[in-house]
Amino acid sequence: MSENKTVEVMEAIYDKNEEVAKLTNADFTNKGILAINVIGAPGVGKTSVLCQIIKRLGPVKPYVIEGDIEADYDTKLLQALGVEAVQINTGGACHLDSPLIAEAAQEFTLQEGILFIENIGNLVCPAEFMIGEHAKLLITNVTEGSDKPYKYPLAFEKADLIVINKVDLLSYVDFDEEFFMAGVRALNKMAPVVKVSCKNEEGFEEIIKWLENKHASVKK
Repeated sequence: MSENKTVEVMEAIYDKNEEVAKLTNADFTNKGILAINVIGAPGVGKTSVLCQIIKRLGPVKPYVIEGDIEADYDTKLLQALGVEAVQINTGGACHLDSPLIAEAAQEFTLQEGILFIENIGNLVCPAEFMIGEHAKLLITNVTEGSDKPYKYPLAFEKADLIVINKVDLLSYVDFDEEFFMAGVRALNKMAPVVKVSCKNEEGFEEIIKWLENKHASVKK
């Protein structure tokens, strides 16, 4: 009996999350906002990649919702750069959910731009929950190793764009790109895979073009 009750509760949680996610996504679309769910493990450089992207967006206005278990260092960094950013601290929860995003989005006057939602550092739960986004941007890096698609398949399967960060370290680490890409393509045939270096500020042009195309489709 207890097992059946647990399943019922989980189904209710997922159903409620999906319902709010659909409404939030529609609201973003109506306002001309492209919402990007940024996922990745701790330390892959999610905020660093966002900073590099944001400074290349040109006239497109960026907004950021920062998700962390505790602290607000990344939000303060983004705000110091002139970016409108709001912090969510989950206090222990391993992912953001759609009700949290719907509430945080009210802090902005959203209009014609791109909202980046930096999820909690985790390759499991953030891949499972829709939070109102139009696309998932998965950030990995060469120091994590080339086995991540095999160990965390859902994150790679659900990704709409995959970014390999810290490629400036390739000569110092054991990263088998062929093995990595075989794992990615077994799960996801379509998502572009882009290699970047925040240190050298290289490789971001393809990401910007992808974001511009996605944003244009939302504004139609």
